[in-house]
Amino acid sequence: MGVVLTGFTVLLLTGHYREEGPVLVTVTADHGLHSGDLLVIAGWAVSIVALVVLAAPRGTRTSRTDRF
Repeated sequence: MGVVLTGFTVLLLTGHYREEGPVLVTVTADHGLHSGDLLVIAGWAVSIVALVVLAAPRGTRTSRTDRF
């Protein structure tokens, strides 16, 4: 799931789309980091963190009957 999410993020970052915004960081003469890319990167980061949290092993839980 993370690989697919990262693949789509790369496609969004390397493609041309409407409302890219101004270039914040120039990577090469033809490519750079636009202000619109920050939203894509933030969405990717939140999604990856959610995947890590969901995939993390759960601790052993005691049932309600075991507590008494």
